[in-house]
Amino acid sequence: MNPSRRDALRLLGLGAVAVAAVPGCSLLAGTPQPQLLASAAPLPKPYAVPLPVPEVAKPVRSAGGADFYELAEQAADVEALPGLRTQIWGYGGQFPGPTIVARSGRKTVVKLVNQLGVPTVLHLHGGHTPPESDGFPTDLVAPGAAREYVFPLEQRAATLWYHDHRMDYTGPQVWRGLAGMFLVRDAEEEALPLPAGERDLPLLICDRSFAADGNLLYPALGDRPGVQEGYMGGVLGDVILVNGAPWPELRVARARYRLRLCNGSNARAYELATGGPMIQIGSDGGLLSAPRTVRQFRLAPGERADVIVDFSAYKLGQHVELRNLAGEGPQARVMRFAVDRDESDDSAVPQRLSTVEALDPGKATVTRDFEFSSGSMHGGTGWLINGRPFDPKRMEARPKLGDVEIWRLTSDVAHPVHLHLDHFQVLSVNGERPAGPPEWKDTVELRDAQTVEIVTRFTGYRGRYVLHCHNLEHEDMAMMASFEVV
Repeated sequence: MNPSRRDALRLLGLGAVAVAAVPGCSLLAGTPQPQLLASAAPLPKPYAVPLPVPEVAKPVRSAGGADFYELAEQAADVEALPGLRTQIWGYGGQFPGPTIVARSGRKTVVKLVNQLGVPTVLHLHGGHTPPESDGFPTDLVAPGAAREYVFPLEQRAATLWYHDHRMDYTGPQVWRGLAGMFLVRDAEEEALPLPAGERDLPLLICDRSFAADGNLLYPALGDRPGVQEGYMGGVLGDVILVNGAPWPELRVARARYRLRLCNGSNARAYELATGGPMIQIGSDGGLLSAPRTVRQFRLAPGERADVIVDFSAYKLGQHVELRNLAGEGPQARVMRFAVDRDESDDSAVPQRLSTVEALDPGKATVTRDFEFSSGSMHGGTGWLINGRPFDPKRMEARPKLGDVEIWRLTSDVAHPVHLHLDHFQVLSVNGERPAGPPEWKDTVELRDAQTVEIVTRFTGYRGRYVLHCHNLEHEDMAMMASFEVV
C-alpha cells in the first residue's frame, strides 16, 4: 500500500469529499453500489451516427516466427458526441485502439510507447502470458519510455481485449480510452463455416459521461487514487458507446453476422437482447463445444461473448435493436442494425464447434477461499480480498505449475472477478452446478451475496500474477490479490 493510496482512502473514510446524497450510496447506510454520473452535455440522439469499425493493426515487421507491433499511447481530440470534441487517451490516438488480429502459437510482440504524461501498464485480458509481459500493476511504463510485451499465444482462438492496468489508476485511464480488441485465430476455428470478413464484427461496449464542452467526466480526486465517496461502488456513464460511438447504427445485409461483444465498461453490467433468437458460439476463452440458442445474455465488466445473429429472419427496411435489459431510459439502448440489402451468404453454424476439456475437480490439490467485500482500511473504507487491501509484495497463494486447484469466491455485493494467466471453468454457483457443458472463462460475475466455485489448472509459466475485481473502481481501491505460480 503506497502512501498516496493510504492518504486518499483515509480522506474518503473521513468524508472529506463532498458529494450529493444518493440513497443506498452512503458508506454509513451500507455497502456502496455503482452510481450514475450524469453528463452535462445533452445526450445525443440514438442511432444517428454510423458504427465505426476500428482499423486492424498492421505489424511493423514480421521475422523469426513473430509479428511485431507498435502502440503509441497518445492524447487526441475526437468527435465522440456529434458536434463536440472530446480529448481521449488512446492507443494510436484512437478509442478503441486498433484491433490486433493474431494467430494461436505465433508470437506477437507489442512495443508500447508511452507518450502520455502519466505511467501506464498494458494487460492482454484473457492472454496466456509470461509474467514479465502480463501487465502486473506495478510494472510501470514511465512517460516517454517504451516496453516490449511478448505474447506467445499458446492458447485457443478467442476474443480478447487489451487495456491499461496501472495500479490505483486503471479506472480513470481506461475511462479515458486506453482499451482495444485483440482477436486470436486458429486452424480449428477457421475450418468452421462461420461468418467472416465484414460480417465478423468486434464490438467494444462501454458507458461514459461527458462535460458540457464534450470532454469526459470522471469523479476523480485530482491526482490522487480513488474516486469521490459517492462513486466508490463504481462509476456508471449515461452514454452507451459501441466502438467509441454513441448508440450507433450499422447497415447490414440479410445474412448471418458474428458479433464479438466485449464489455469494456468500468462498472456497468449489460443484459443484451435483440428481441429475437441469437446463437452464442463463444465465451471469454474461445469457442463453446456446441452452439447455444439464447434470447438474452449477461456481460459483466471484462466478459466477452461471441454470438451469431441471422438478419435473414428480418425484412428489408426493418430495424433490429441491441438492447440492454438491465438499463433504464437511454441506458436501455446499445445500438441498432438497419437491414437494407440482400446478399449471398454461405456461412453456417455447425452443431459441433470445438472440443472443450472438462477439468476434473477431483484432481484438485487444494481448495482456496477468496472473500470479496468492503471494509475498514487505514482509517478509511476500501475494497478488500480476505479482509486485506492489495499488497503487490504479498502472495495470497502459491499454486504449483501443472496443479489443478479449486478457488471459492464469495461476495458481499456484485464483483466481476478476473483471473490472470489461466482460464477456468465454473463448478457451482451457490452450490448449484451450471447447466450445459463446461466453457472456458477468465472473468466471472459474482452477484450480491453469492459464492462461485471455479476450477483451473496452472500452466505454462512460473511467476507472479493477480486475481482482482474488474469493477475498475473496486480494483483501484485495493480489491486485488497477488499469487505466484511456483
